[in-house]
Amino acid sequence: MTLVELIISIVIIGIAVAALYTAMASITGRSADPMLRQQALAIAEAYLEEVSLQAFPTSNNCPASANGAGRGSFDDVCDYNGLSYPGGQPLAPRNAFSTTPIAGLEGYRVQLQVAPFTVSGLSAADALRIQVTVTDPLGQDLALVGYRARY
Repeated sequence: MTLVELIISIVIIGIAVAALYTAMASITGRSADPMLRQQALAIAEAYLEEVSLQAFPTSNNCPASANGAGRGSFDDVCDYNGLSYPGGQPLAPRNAFSTTPIAGLEGYRVQLQVAPFTVSGLSAADALRIQVTVTDPLGQDLALVGYRARY
């Protein structure tokens, strides 16, 4: 191997190594993204389940706005409309609320919307669309939608 061939080989290997390290740095920098998405999904599922398990409103006042009394006093699905929590608010069951935020979830934000929904066979007064939107610490939104019908 001549000196010219050796220098060309070193340059080519150097370029390949630099490209490899650049790709690895990009992958490593984004390695937490799936965890943030899964955490946002778990939070959204918890809220959607809590809202879906509430009673259907007896009056047609939906969508009412969330009152300032807090989740512990909500007695029907429409009470959750407009509810917005900054990160880390407790996700405990309905009757076991705490005022202490959950450690590690301070960067997440939760917003809920409940609105009448028309579907074949049901009027807007008999069906509700529940949307839970969770924003992770990187500002990425994840939305889950559920439906609740009067039966």
